Amino acid sequence: MRPRVVFMGTPAFAVPALEAVAERCEVTMVVTQPDRPRGRGRQMAESEVAARARALGLPVLKPADMKSSEVRERLAAERADLFAVVAFGAILTPEVLALPRLGAVNLHGSLLPDYRGASPVQRALWDGLDETGVSTLLMDAGIDTGDVLASKREPIRAEDDAASLAARLAAIGGPLLAQTLLDVAAGRATRTPQDRAAGSYARKLKKSDGVLDWAMPARAVWNRTRAVTPWPGATTAHRGGRVLITRAAPIQGRGEPGVVLAVTPHGVQVACGDGALELQRLKPEGRAELGAVEWARGSRLQPGERFTRWEENPS
Repeated sequence: MRPRVVFMGTPAFAVPALEAVAERCEVTMVVTQPDRPRGRGRQMAESEVAARARALGLPVLKPADMKSSEVRERLAAERADLFAVVAFGAILTPEVLALPRLGAVNLHGSLLPDYRGASPVQRALWDGLDETGVSTLLMDAGIDTGDVLASKREPIRAEDDAASLAARLAAIGGPLLAQTLLDVAAGRATRTPQDRAAGSYARKLKKSDGVLDWAMPARAVWNRTRAVTPWPGATTAHRGGRVLITRAAPIQGRGEPGVVLAVTPHGVQVACGDGALELQRLKPEGRAELGAVEWARGSRLQPGERFTRWEENPS
C-alpha cells in the first residue's frame, strides 16, 4: 500500500523529488512558499514546485505562516503517514513535525553530518571537495540534525558550478527520497543517529560572499567562483565597472594579484596570490554573458591592467 505523503518544497531543486515521490507514493497535498516577485520585471509568480504540482494535478497549499493554527489543522486533516520535505524554506515547529503518523523525512544536499544548513551545495564547492552527495533524514527540532536514513555519493566535476552540481544532486536525490519514504512506511529503514558535535554548518550565502579576493591562491579563487555561480555571482571590478566571472580555471602563473598577465586564445590570465586564474566566460555589468577572449578583444584589454575588489570600485 502506497504511503500517504504531504510534500513540502519550493525551488527547482525540489522538483525532481516531487516527481519521484508522486510516482511511488500517494501525494495528497503539496505545500510550498507563497508567490513572490520574480525575474527582471518582478512580476508575481508561483514557485517551481507549485507549477510542477499543478501540472501533476496535485492540490497546492501556500501558507504565509506555518505556525498558524489554521495551517496546522489543514495539515492534520490530511492524515498523512509521512511528510516529505525538500528545500521548503520555512522552519517546521515540533507541533507540525508531530502531525504525520511516521514522521517527516527531509532530503538534504550533503553527506551528513557535513554541511548542515542552507547552502550545502555551495559550501562543498567553496571548500574544494572532490565528492559530495545527498542524505535523507528524519526531521527533529534541530537544523538537519535528525537520524540519517540513507545517502548517496556524487563526484564533483572540474566544470561544476553550484547550478550544475545542484541539478545532479536533485536528480539522484529524488529517487533516494522516494525509496526512503517507502522504506520508512514498510518499517525497514535503518536509522543512524548523528553526532551533533561532528560535521559542519553551511550558513546561507550573502552577496558579499561573491566578491573575489585576488590575493587568495588561484585554486581558492576558482573554488569560490564555482560556489557563488549563479548567485550571488563571482564579482570583481575592472575600469570601475562590475564584472561577473562565470567560468574559469586555475593555471600556472605569477604576478601581482589581480593583474592581467596575458590574453590567449583560451582566456584571460589573471594573477592571484599563488598561481593564476584563466577567465573563460564572464558577464560585464549591463551586458550578456560572453567569452572572456571576445570581451578582451572588444575592450582592448592589455596585459598589466588590473582587476580589483568590487567594494573598492562601486559604480
